[in-house]
Amino acid sequence: MCPRIQREYAKFVSFSGIDGAGKSTQINNLRAHLEDLGLSVCVFQFWDDVATLTRLRESGARALFKGDSGVGSPSAPINRRDKNVQSWPMTCVRMCIYLADSVSTTIFVKRALRSRVDVIIFDRYIFDELANLNLQNPVMQAFARLITTLVPMPDVACILDADPAAARARKPEYPLDFLTTCRQSYLSLSDLVGGMTVVPPMSKQEVESEILRLATMALPFRADPLKTSGIVPPIRPSDVDPIAL
Repeated sequence: MCPRIQREYAKFVSFSGIDGAGKSTQINNLRAHLEDLGLSVCVFQFWDDVATLTRLRESGARALFKGDSGVGSPSAPINRRDKNVQSWPMTCVRMCIYLADSVSTTIFVKRALRSRVDVIIFDRYIFDELANLNLQNPVMQAFARLITTLVPMPDVACILDADPAAARARKPEYPLDFLTTCRQSYLSLSDLVGGMTVVPPMSKQEVESEILRLATMALPFRADPLKTSGIVPPIRPSDVDPIAL
């Protein structure tokens, strides 16, 4: 459980990208690194903790589109049909849902940022929903700009870029053509909105180093040449007992 509401705002990191881009791995790496430094960290799952009507959305998608459920793996691939259904009626429904999610996101994040922790990490964010839209369309572009003005922007917003074929090999859930289109949407969203950093496809170790570099620049650390990481935790108030959420 995360302790809450006793001091200055926490810092805020989000990870976005296509399925199989390596978000979970890098989130775990960053969390472990920060906790090794003595910092308190909370990780939230956007779908589980923030998004609205998730059970209804999941059951409705399965009933309407007859896709598989669960998480695919190389040994057990699945064929999901939900966000990859791109008809105009579904796009209109998504826009209404994403608007509701933006309200939920704003409330949730503002509360979380007042928690007595050092860093909040989001596994996916509202950006991952917007990437499901056709961002080559001017109407969708205007909608994306609107949503990103409504929600709090992370201190570090990482988009983990990945080769769609390699990503699908790691997590076979969606067709390759959808992953290719979705990847382009993330890149378009970054250009459209700004404030996000695209981490290019590299080895796990190189991506980890780049994320730590971004964290060093944006989060409340100070450099210490004696630390192999190059960063140490700040002095934090210790006179207030944490209160569980």
